[in-house]
Amino acid sequence: LDIKMYIKDEIDALAQLITELQKAILKLGKANINVIIPGYTHLQVAQCVLLAHHLLSYIEGLERDKGRLSDAKERADSMPLGACAFSGTGLPIDRNFVAKELGFKNVTANSIDSVSDRDFIIEVLAGLSILSVHLSRMAEDLILWSTKEFSFIDIDFSFCTGSSIMPHKKNPDILELIRGSVGKIQGDLSSVLILMKGLPSSYNRDLQLDKPALFDAIDTVENMLEVFIPLFENIIIEKEAIAAKLNDESLFSVDIVEYLIKK
Repeated sequence: LDIKMYIKDEIDALAQLITELQKAILKLGKANINVIIPGYTHLQVAQCVLLAHHLLSYIEGLERDKGRLSDAKERADSMPLGACAFSGTGLPIDRNFVAKELGFKNVTANSIDSVSDRDFIIEVLAGLSILSVHLSRMAEDLILWSTKEFSFIDIDFSFCTGSSIMPHKKNPDILELIRGSVGKIQGDLSSVLILMKGLPSSYNRDLQLDKPALFDAIDTVENMLEVFIPLFENIIIEKEAIAAKLNDESLFSVDIVEYLIKK
């Protein structure tokens, strides 16, 4: 019961943070709506693309993440209270009344399933794992864009560190830590899946070990989102450096081919 109530609250908080991140990304795109950057596939120069178009791709993935978490919340919104240890109770309780008081839409239908189901935890962890992959890929883009080789963006120093020895370094450590922390979340999902796969029906004490993984994953993702929002709000776009990279004629090969086809 408590875990389901916790999950519902945390999903609402996560959805709000994701929305705030989407707004920060959208604001950056709007402020640089005419900036054209070299696009890449296979990490090789491909075609010209609007910076805003690239940034909007992040918003699409994050919107799917919100949808997945919302779906998980729907399936967590059934109250198990009244199942007791295993087989319910013969006492004249009113589960529907209690569910309404506690803000649940439904009550669970089977007492054995009620005490042994952890699908709702696995589903939340799966949603967080996919969300974390999106955040990791965004971090990787920003790390690349901040290098001298790309010079697309300048990340505020409050999200970077200097070197232990080299005075010219500005390392995007926060983004690297976000990228590295994603492995923990994938591990949290795996640990609960492995925990569940060998259990017989009904309650087993192993199930108390689902909580550290859930708490860790939610806290880690919330921390990532809380860092990403101000990071995007303080990114500077290096317009002159980007413009210089557009002199590469190979960027326009497709445009020439399409011109010839139309002729």
